[in-house]
Amino acid sequence: MRRARIRLATAATAAALVLGTLPAAAYAAAAPATAARAWHHQLQSPSPAIRQIPLQGAVNLRDIGGYYTYAGGQVRQGLVYRSDALSKLTAADITTVSGLGLTKAVDFRIPMELQYDGADRLPPGLSPTSRPVSDLGLYATLVGAISSGDPVKQEQMLGGGRAEAYMRDVYRTFVTSPENRAQFAATLREIADGAQGPLLYHCTSGKDRTGWMSYVLLRALAVPQATAESDYLASNTFRAAYDAQVRAGLKQSGRMQNPDLLIPLQEVRQDYLDAATARMEADYGSFYGYLTDGLGLDLRTLSKLQGKLVR
Repeated sequence: MRRARIRLATAATAAALVLGTLPAAAYAAAAPATAARAWHHQLQSPSPAIRQIPLQGAVNLRDIGGYYTYAGGQVRQGLVYRSDALSKLTAADITTVSGLGLTKAVDFRIPMELQYDGADRLPPGLSPTSRPVSDLGLYATLVGAISSGDPVKQEQMLGGGRAEAYMRDVYRTFVTSPENRAQFAATLREIADGAQGPLLYHCTSGKDRTGWMSYVLLRALAVPQATAESDYLASNTFRAAYDAQVRAGLKQSGRMQNPDLLIPLQEVRQDYLDAATARMEADYGSFYGYLTDGLGLDLRTLSKLQGKLVR
């Protein structure tokens, strides 16, 4: 019976991945009546609140569970977490993280980020799994701009829309780089592993590489595209106060005359995500094509994701 339910869920997922970008009316016309009713019910229901885990040394640790799927299911809580870097956790934070029962912590940061920010501080018995995803040199560019202390150079590097263009290029590499795709795919396979307990993945700010990973995972679970986008954009809410403090500190110290140049790098934006999804559709035809051809995930893995994470 359980296998039958999983097969049905997988079929619903496949339909949702194909139809997920269509208007609700078109989906209702194309999908089975039961899926259409579930989708209509979801449209009428308020989205569940994002479950943030408050910490002193990190501001963007969240449970990805709670969202509803096209088929009327709900993503289970307590199994997958997304976060910013865990290198500044306090002793109290480590106790809080220990309560999550994590069995794996995946770190998408590159070596330079580890060098400057430090390794994760984790509960005893839990070691980080390094799985670097390229930032296309963004971190080095940022460090170079700030350390120069030269407002003219900083404007030349980041002003005039250059920071925004850089971010769009970074997002495209999430799709075009075979190495990046391999890191995301490995993480999805681990999440699908029935023997794997709660898992956390993160980068430095928990918004770009982590944001793309979360967007892909939620859509693979047949969470509506608009909902997955909202989860991605929520990083702006959780990071706003901290990022403003960083800019104020840089101005006060004299290292940046115009720290607002950093805002495009600190924020997540819809057009950044759109740059990745447009590249995805150009290269693979659809989100489903990206999952199967780009990430190499087979239907069995997608079925396991459904069985484990959706109730």
